[in-house]
Amino acid sequence: MKLDLKRIVVFTADVPGLARFYQDVIGLAVLGREDGWVEFDAGACRLALHHGKPVVGQRPPKLVFFAADVAAAKAMLQRRGAATLGPVKSTTTFDLCDGKDPDGNPFQISSRG
Repeated sequence: MKLDLKRIVVFTADVPGLARFYQDVIGLAVLGREDGWVEFDAGACRLALHHGKPVVGQRPPKLVFFAADVAAAKAMLQRRGAATLGPVKSTTTFDLCDGKDPDGNPFQISSRG
């Protein structure tokens, strides 16, 4: 199973303000909006802004890898030695599983398209 980097999530207290910057200044096209979430087309990878308290140096961006079957991807990563993976969570539209790399940086496996 191959995991492709699908998006980088940046946490911000001001989603609308930061969204204006990435749309109007940087020139990224908006792919979708939800409450507290804006996603941009950034080429081979997407950029998502997520409402949350940003703490520079303490809350790094989150790398999100796509997997159609999150539970199978989690099992594969555990067999390969990933020890810090949380439970698979389901929303009404996608599944996800959060983890941390050996340095403590957050990553996620998600079936969100």
